[in-house]
Amino acid sequence: MTASSSALRWGILGPGGIARAFASDLRTAGLDLVAVGSRSAESAGAFAADFDVARAHGSYEALVSDPDVDIVYIATPHPFHAEQAILALEHGKHVLVEKPFTLTGDEAAAVRDVAVERGLLAMEAMWTRYLPHMARIREVVASGALGEIRALLADHTQRISSDPAHRLNALELGGGALLDLGVYPISFAWDILGEPLAITASARLGDTGADTEVATVMSHVSGALSTSLSASRAAGPNTAHIIGTDARIDIDRVWYSATSFRVVDADGTVLEEYASDIQGRGMQYQAIAAEQYLADGLTDSVVLPIDETVAIMSTLDEIRQLVGVSYPGEE
Repeated sequence: MTASSSALRWGILGPGGIARAFASDLRTAGLDLVAVGSRSAESAGAFAADFDVARAHGSYEALVSDPDVDIVYIATPHPFHAEQAILALEHGKHVLVEKPFTLTGDEAAAVRDVAVERGLLAMEAMWTRYLPHMARIREVVASGALGEIRALLADHTQRISSDPAHRLNALELGGGALLDLGVYPISFAWDILGEPLAITASARLGDTGADTEVATVMSHVSGALSTSLSASRAAGPNTAHIIGTDARIDIDRVWYSATSFRVVDADGTVLEEYASDIQGRGMQYQAIAAEQYLADGLTDSVVLPIDETVAIMSTLDEIRQLVGVSYPGEE
């Protein structure tokens, strides 16, 4: 999917690594990236030079005040998302906010409420949901080809860092495998199976108190079960499976990025094979969706509504409570 013309003018808040991937995919899709904002004018200038961005702002306030910016992609660490999303919304900008959307469910609700009050789009940048293979998977599930869905399994496991000072291990920075990595399989379970009615969880905590591995079992409204594993100290298969009475879907690694899958019936016959063929990493699909929603007069995502984002953040809150992880300032 590409766009020959762009209706919205994009600004990027926080020129870090994920922002670079997003900017590259915006350029691939032909979308209009016009500004970047950083706490450092030097950092903003370097990013602007690398991606041919017209305006580099040395503060976030300057970016969200730019009259030529319509929508802001917020790419900073998640403890800052709520404050920065609200700042942009209060300046009349739509926002696409990196996942996890915020630090807590309450923060997510606060962002949602400002967006609704202002009549603006606030959308979680859960880019996986917008990828072509995930769109096809939802079609297969909706068709009934799997029969009654009984279970979903997914992991997001990486070997990142054991350094106590690393962001992922620092509670004051919202550290932990669950919010950075586990948000993917938890959101996937919500997408396919709906709201969890009961949750059990177990975790290993590192020396800093941040979770390094978290396993969950959730039962959903249909009676189906989902299991997930997130880990920041060891790399696993990073595959996912949806298991029904008549067939299953096996999603290859890395399941949350553009990849392949198979629909396999109960006797092992492959009914469908799907292989992704996209340009770039695939982060452009969420941006194209945001533009289309606004062109259609919508101020909420159809694929991942803001109320579901808030509910997913509350699910992550509950899992953290079950495994004994809290952030500074939480009761």
